[in-house]
Amino acid sequence: MSLLDFGTSQLVLLTLVVTRTSGIMLVAPVFGTNEVPPTVRALLAFTLALLMMPAQIAGGAPSPLNLIDFSLMLMAETLIGLTLGLGVMVFFSAFQLMGQVIGQLSGMSLGDVFNPGTNDNMPLFSQLLYLVTLAAYMLIGGHRMLLGGMLDTFQTIPPGTATIAAGTERLFVNLLTESFELGLRAAAPATVALLLATLVLGMVSRALPQLNVLALGFGFNALVTFSVLSISFAGACWLMQDRLGGAIDAILETLHSPTV
Repeated sequence: MSLLDFGTSQLVLLTLVVTRTSGIMLVAPVFGTNEVPPTVRALLAFTLALLMMPAQIAGGAPSPLNLIDFSLMLMAETLIGLTLGLGVMVFFSAFQLMGQVIGQLSGMSLGDVFNPGTNDNMPLFSQLLYLVTLAAYMLIGGHRMLLGGMLDTFQTIPPGTATIAAGTERLFVNLLTESFELGLRAAAPATVALLLATLVLGMVSRALPQLNVLALGFGFNALVTFSVLSISFAGACWLMQDRLGGAIDAILETLHSPTV
C-alpha cells in the first residue's frame, strides 16, 4: 500500500469516528445543550475521536466503494450517536413534564422563564427540575455511563459497518412510555398535595365566603408545592438513577441487535 492510500484510509476512518461521536454531542444531556458553544462540542467530539483512533486503526480501516457508499456510512454512524443521546435525553423530558404538571396545578405557570436549552419558554418548575436532575445525572456519573456505552459500540460495531438496527422504533416507544410513567410517578406527591389543598380551599370558601380565596390560594399553593417538592426531590432523583442504567443497557442492546 502506498503512503497516499494509507493516509486516505486513515482519514476515512477518522471521519467515521468523528461522525459517531458528534451524534452524541448534538443531543446528549450536558454535551448537547445550547448552553455549550458549538465550537466546544466540536472540539470534544474531535478529541474523543482522536483518543479512540489507535484502537480503531488496529482493527483496520473501511474502504467505501464510492461517494454514495461513504455517505451512507456517515449517516449510519450519525444514527448511532443520535440514538444514544436521544435515548438518554428522553428521561429528562419526563422531569420537564413533571414540572409542567405541577406548574399548571399550582397556578404558577404564569412565571414561565426562557430556557436557552430549548429556545422556548418553559414553566419555572420544569426549569428547576431539569437543573436538579441534570446535577443528579452528573453526580451519579451518567455522562460517564453514556460515554462508556459509546465506547462499547466501537467494539461491537466497527466504524463503517453500522446499519439501522432492528427494533429501534420499538426502543423509542418503550423509552417514551417509561419516561411518561416516570414523570407521573415523580409528580404524584405534589399533584396529590395540590389537589388536597384545592379541596381545603374550596371548603374554606364555603365556610367563610368573605375571604378572598383567590388571593389566599396563590400563597397557599406555593407553600404546599415547595414543601412537598423539598421532600420528594430525593425520591425523583432516585427514580432517575434507578432507571438510567437500564435505559442505556436497552439502547446498547438494540444497537447490537441484528440489522433490518
